[in-house]
Amino acid sequence: MAEEKPIVGILMGSQSDWPIMQHTHDTLNKLGIANEAKIISAHRTPDRLSEYVGAAKKNGLKVLICGAGMSAALPGAVAALTPLPVLGVPMDGKVLGGLDAILSMVQMPAGIPVGTLAVGRSGAINAAILAASILGLGDDTISDALDRFRAEQTAAVTEIPED
Repeated sequence: MAEEKPIVGILMGSQSDWPIMQHTHDTLNKLGIANEAKIISAHRTPDRLSEYVGAAKKNGLKVLICGAGMSAALPGAVAALTPLPVLGVPMDGKVLGGLDAILSMVQMPAGIPVGTLAVGRSGAINAAILAASILGLGDDTISDALDRFRAEQTAAVTEIPED
């Protein structure tokens, strides 16, 4: 997959977001979806943000997944710069446990959509699965991979508790 051109961009505001956003990367890899991860801060690297997002569609990206905490500006700034689907993953926060980030993401103004997922690891995994669902609408290989993933997930649930 390393030679495939990425179709999903995973963005995060700082290195400290990687332990959570790595779950997005790993899940996309399990689904066979080429992706790339970048550290791009809406506040600290605005030129990098504008350059990356401005070229994203031309570079073949189809979905952007943004992890952000605190003010959670990254997904909103990304959504303002691209017509691509933008999925937001609120990071766990030290002050409000991620509530600040989720509230920022769900209060986007009309016309600048951010699909907001759960806080933390669950949101990071679900962002990858939602990206696969979106991409699978036009790609039978991705759709089949998602069907297999979901079937394996279902099969892993035991019916009877074990001691």
